[in-house]
Amino acid sequence: MKLSFRWYGESDPIPLSYIAQIPGMRSVVSAVYDVKPGQVWPEESIQKLAEDCKAHGLVFDVVESIPVSEDIKLGTEKRDEHIAAYLENIRRCAKYGVKCVTYNFMPVFDWTRTQLDKAAPDGSTSLVMYFDQLQGLDPLTDDIHLPGWDASYTQDEVRGLIRAYGELGEEGLWKNIEIFLKAVIPVAEECGVVMALHPDDPPYPIFGLPRVITCEKNLDRYLSIVDSPANSLCLCTGSLGCAAFNDVPALVRKYAAMGRIGFMHIRNVKLLPDGSFEERAHLSACGSLDIYEIVKALVDAGFDGYVRPDHGRMIWGETGKPGYGLYDRALGAAYLNGLFEACTKAKKG
Repeated sequence: MKLSFRWYGESDPIPLSYIAQIPGMRSVVSAVYDVKPGQVWPEESIQKLAEDCKAHGLVFDVVESIPVSEDIKLGTEKRDEHIAAYLENIRRCAKYGVKCVTYNFMPVFDWTRTQLDKAAPDGSTSLVMYFDQLQGLDPLTDDIHLPGWDASYTQDEVRGLIRAYGELGEEGLWKNIEIFLKAVIPVAEECGVVMALHPDDPPYPIFGLPRVITCEKNLDRYLSIVDSPANSLCLCTGSLGCAAFNDVPALVRKYAAMGRIGFMHIRNVKLLPDGSFEERAHLSACGSLDIYEIVKALVDAGFDGYVRPDHGRMIWGETGKPGYGLYDRALGAAYLNGLFEACTKAKKG
């Protein structure tokens, strides 16, 4: 596997020099964050990311993400223009050594949580999703500002998008996914890039928005639209794992054996009786997911793709971007290193 770490560029409080000190760290996962979805990334921005990483002994070969614009997802009159820009971004990233591009097809909001700093008994804080904090909220009538929601939208714009997706529905979204994939995957193949789809987070509808990247049946449907190794998954254990209907080790085992996982986001979550969840430390005993079985499934399948420790807690007094501090993600990387080494040696006998 290729161990990686997400970095938000020069504005990230964690310097590349610190990331390079994590044992086994190879790749930096980043993007051009100052360009709106549907526009072309400047080549000099991509080149600078690659050069900065190289200067610290790291490789910039995973992009997270090239965002899919709402115009592509909704199929507006701007769709073809935005898809053309998307294709150019793939070509430009490949020119500077990118091998994997992560993206998602979540309407309006990339992810939803109700709190970013829930304190645990040990004093650490983490992201949580508590359903009782959502009760009675209606984005069509209330001014709602939840963590993970794009602050660039006004409340009226959010309401307009929610109404548009309500009219589009799940099958309309599937149709636009098909148009996108049939345009993008051939270009990715030409460029030697794997497109890695991130599942919906959480994997069920929020406020009536259609969400389709949620379960095994729908993952199968997505991969079958263009049956190519370039059309693969960014299998996020925490996103799929926060729904009890998903058997995450079984999903990893299946899609790794098919060669259709391009990128693994590995993190743990604790499921609560009402379906709410809390993000926890990576260790299996800390949450509801068996991280050992997930890693073993990857090793058994001979997985050699990208892995990163995903959302971490804030520990040891660290402050910064919730979920993306240094300390707990570094602990997660060390834990994953140990699991991969143990599973690999056990496989060899």
